[in-house]
Amino acid sequence: MGEMEEAEHITTEAPSQKCPLVCESASHSCIDRDHLQTGPVFTNPVCKVYRFQTVDSKWMLVREQMEECTLSFSIPKQLLTLYMQEDMNRVQDLKELGELSPHWDNLRKEVITRYGGIISSYQETLAEMEKITGPSFKQSCCKAQKSLEFLPINLHTQRMRVTCPRKTDASYDIVTAGAPAAHFQGFKGGGLQRLLSRYEAEKKSFSTTYQCIYYSPEHTAKAQEVLSSVSLLQPLIGSLADQLLHAAHEHSSPGLREALKNLSDKTEQFVHTLKDELVKCALLALHAAQPGYVSKNQKGGDRDPSPVRTASPSPPVGPETTLCNNLGGTQGPRRAEDSIPHHKEYDEEEWDRVWASVAKRLNCVIAMVDQLAAQDERNKQEGGGEQQQLADVITSHNPAGDWREQLCPLVARLKECVTQVVDKAKRAVTFVLLQEAACSIPQGFLLQQRRDVVFSQALAVLSCGFVMRLYAGMQDKVFLRQLHLVGLVAQFESLLSTYSEEIGMLEDMEVGVSDLQRVVFKVTQARTDHLSDLQPVVRGRRDHFTVEVPLPGPAFQNMPEEIKEGRPLRVFPVLFNVGINEQQTIAERFGDISLQERINQKNFETLESYYKALSEKVPRECLPSFQSQTDIKELLENLGQNVVAKRRKNVEILWSAAAICRRLNGIRFTSCKSAKDRTSMSVTLEQCALLRDEHQLSKDFFIRALDCMRSRLSHGELGRWEDPEAGAAAESKPTSRHFYPIALLLVSSHLLVVWLILSLVFLLAKYQ
Repeated sequence: MGEMEEAEHITTEAPSQKCPLVCESASHSCIDRDHLQTGPVFTNPVCKVYRFQTVDSKWMLVREQMEECTLSFSIPKQLLTLYMQEDMNRVQDLKELGELSPHWDNLRKEVITRYGGIISSYQETLAEMEKITGPSFKQSCCKAQKSLEFLPINLHTQRMRVTCPRKTDASYDIVTAGAPAAHFQGFKGGGLQRLLSRYEAEKKSFSTTYQCIYYSPEHTAKAQEVLSSVSLLQPLIGSLADQLLHAAHEHSSPGLREALKNLSDKTEQFVHTLKDELVKCALLALHAAQPGYVSKNQKGGDRDPSPVRTASPSPPVGPETTLCNNLGGTQGPRRAEDSIPHHKEYDEEEWDRVWASVAKRLNCVIAMVDQLAAQDERNKQEGGGEQQQLADVITSHNPAGDWREQLCPLVARLKECVTQVVDKAKRAVTFVLLQEAACSIPQGFLLQQRRDVVFSQALAVLSCGFVMRLYAGMQDKVFLRQLHLVGLVAQFESLLSTYSEEIGMLEDMEVGVSDLQRVVFKVTQARTDHLSDLQPVVRGRRDHFTVEVPLPGPAFQNMPEEIKEGRPLRVFPVLFNVGINEQQTIAERFGDISLQERINQKNFETLESYYKALSEKVPRECLPSFQSQTDIKELLENLGQNVVAKRRKNVEILWSAAAICRRLNGIRFTSCKSAKDRTSMSVTLEQCALLRDEHQLSKDFFIRALDCMRSRLSHGELGRWEDPEAGAAAESKPTSRHFYPIALLLVSSHLLVVWLILSLVFLLAKYQ
């Protein structure tokens, strides 16, 4: 704890009542004991230790520890780099589409220009972030600053550790941050949820304007999935093929079988991905976009001068011919002056033959491996009947020769075939994304940037919570089993109102939290125990990210085998919102709270499905036990009832969701606009409630403990600590967010206007 100071007292409202403060510290020595539990990404601790009386007149020791998180900066920086790399790859893919008709070539140039603008903007933002020194968090006064828009607001961790006579020590963690939202871009048109819904409705008309197919979000997501899958599987198939040749060189029959099994699995997955109808019809659309294309219905000089046909907005269904006819009418407008020779008629069955050739090449490899294994078995038995294998027809090599020499030509043909198929598939899917991007100009690109900003903030907050929870549960075998079998629930508690700009913030946060479903975590072994080697690393692209969390060698070796083998660890994000300020009072009386109701109902269903999945793999007896005897099922039923109940400021939703999260070994997050007043009051109230319910805090001490946690010290240097929100704290002074006085909420200008209007109406009615 560092040097123990003499016990000081914080005066509460009652002059005769004192709240004992045992120790106050902001030095790094304060956290030496708990450093391994909190993790290597936390810094600048602020600690307070209290002594409170229990119902049986005993004393408990309560220690608060708040820290900043270096992931506030490192995660957004890594994401910006990945965003730029992905967009540069997309530009390169567009350039490699080959020759297109003038219409499509002009659209391609415009799309490339748009991508170039985004890349340039992200480069400038990253350069500005690299210059920043000082605290490891973004203060709320900077929330609308463009160079910091990718950073979460006021990201801090709060740990309360309780020591009492009749119960083992317990720790309770909460991560606090401002709601993930694009403050720099503003909320005049609403947040992401509303903007995306409006954009999808308008995109259909854009498709007619730009003469391209309308692709639904499902189509676009599928195209990105295909592109991502083939990009990942191609090098993997090549690597597995090399392993097969290595096993053949070693004349290891078991190794050959194992390598063949892995190669077969990945190649079959590759073929299954390419069988998607979207790829086949995208190839036809790409062929139609090339200069001089003539379809089956355009024989000779009969060319269709009418504008391009647009596809039905519904997902492609029905026979292949109908689908490809719908998706294939994407050629640009034909001009009479085109003098480019006509292409030969497109063979719609060509793609089926192309991807099927990969399976044929794999079958040849399998047949040869079977022959080599059979020969090896006969040699071991020193005789046996001769068997004519399929590979005798495939190759004329000497069966008794070197295994590698016999397999090498077949493996080379397989890899060559895979490369050809990948080239065709990438060009086809890239053309789908070109059409989607062309229909998105300019609104789609602006929405993508907004979504990047919100997701960056949300991922930094989630990664902070995951690292803290992982280090806290390293010795908990049940928790680690739950982690790799099912995953963790991440419960975001939001206190935003459904009024004015905060509606847009909530709409941003809803999409940002939902996008976290695309994130998985992996635990890796750090190269060294140096702090720089223990920082999480983000990999992937917009449709799927992986956060790798390095652990020191001894800690990594204690992990279950499934985690050490690199199994992806899933997180199930859920968001519950209840507005609690005076603006929410206006919204509930005169406005609309349907957004809040829909969010709570939707996320309750997600939480309920997670509990069902967890119950099937982890017995309820293994989950954390609490003094409260309420069963998780009862808590879920209570939450479900409150979600649909029409009650104003129903904070029971937040209490039930928080209790369920703790029972399920989850990660708790609390947010409001800037993670200041509302967040501070919520966190301190939750901590005191935990002391009362789980550690028998005396009822007489509840209010005094609450006031104590919410008070600022007034002794010596401690009384002159700057609020981190003020932005003026010197580097030598520790910063704090939860430890400042909660000012009385003044009547806002909105309430004043409402009061004036109602008074005027009353006076007019009276004198009439």
